[in-house]
Amino acid sequence: MAHSLTPRDDILTRNYINIMQTFQVETTDKGQRLDKWLLTKLPGFSRSYLQKAVKSGAILVNDKTVAPHFFLKGDEIITADITAPIRPNVAPNTEVKFKIIDEAPDYIVLEKPANLAVHPAAGLNEPTLVDGLLAKYPEISNVGDDKLRPGIVQRLDKDVSGLMVVARTEAMFNHLKEQFKNHSIDKEYVALVHGVMTPIQEHGIIDKPVGRSAADGRRMAAQTDEHSIGQEAKTEYWVQERLRHHTLLRVKIHTGRTHQIRVHLNSLGFPLAGDKIYTNKRIKLAELGRIFLHANKLGFKDLQNQRQEYTSQLPEELDKFFKSLH
Repeated sequence: MAHSLTPRDDILTRNYINIMQTFQVETTDKGQRLDKWLLTKLPGFSRSYLQKAVKSGAILVNDKTVAPHFFLKGDEIITADITAPIRPNVAPNTEVKFKIIDEAPDYIVLEKPANLAVHPAAGLNEPTLVDGLLAKYPEISNVGDDKLRPGIVQRLDKDVSGLMVVARTEAMFNHLKEQFKNHSIDKEYVALVHGVMTPIQEHGIIDKPVGRSAADGRRMAAQTDEHSIGQEAKTEYWVQERLRHHTLLRVKIHTGRTHQIRVHLNSLGFPLAGDKIYTNKRIKLAELGRIFLHANKLGFKDLQNQRQEYTSQLPEELDKFFKSLH
C-alpha cells in the first residue's frame, strides 16, 4: 500500500518540489517492467523521466539500484525520493487559436502560430496548443503515451510557426511515431539567418550531435569532439536568396532534436534572425517578437500508406519583415 505523496522540503524553486513515496509491489504485478509499472503508480510523470530517476538511484527496488527494464517479482518494496517538476494539467480551451489545414478521421494537419507552446512543461502556466486541440477534438485525450501531450508526435518551439500533424487515433499515433523514428517524415522550413553565406556554402549538411550545453544546462549545443554525449542530429540547407546582411534558407531536418536548426545554424556562425538564445552577442537582433523560422512543408504516409504532402506560406509578420530588407 502506497503512502500519500509527501513534500519533503516544500517547494524548492518555483518549478520543482522534492517528494517521497513508497510502494509495496503486489503478487499480481509479477512480470511487469519496472518503468511501465511506475507509470501507473506515479501519474503525471513521463516514462523517460521515470527511467532517468531509476537509473540515477532516485527510485530504488528493495533499497538497490536496478535497470528501468527490471522485471518485478511481485514482493518488492519500491521507494521514490525524487526532485520532480511541478507539471500543470491540460484542459480544453476554446480561446487557443490555430489554423486547421486538413482533417482526416485519423489525423489533423494544422498550422501553429508563433508564441504558442505545443504542450505544458514545468513552469509554463499558460494555455497551450494541446488545450486548444482538446476543445475541438476531445477524442485525442486518450491518444499517445502522455496525458499532457495527447496525440502529439512532434513539436515546434514556442516562437516557431508552421505545419504539424496530430494523431486522432492510437493506430495513427503509432504509425506516425514509427515514421519519425525511422526519419521517413519530410519536414522543411524557411529560415532567415544573420550573415551572408558564400557561394561555396550554397548547399550544406550539418552533421553534429546536439545535447545539453555543459556551460548552461538550459541551452542546447552542437558537439563535435569524440567524447560528445549529444544525440545524432543532421540538418540540410539550401541558399534561396542573399541579402545585404542576411541569407534566406530552405532547411530540411533529418532528425528532430530540441532546438536543432537553431543550434546547428548558429554553430556555423549564422544565427537565426530574432533568436535571443542562440546568437553571436555582436549581432544586433531584429525585433521580431519571435525567431524567423517557419515549418512550411510536411510529408508523411497515412494508414493506407498513401503519401500526404502539405505546404504553408510565410506568416504575415515574417513576410513583411523579409520584404523590408530588400
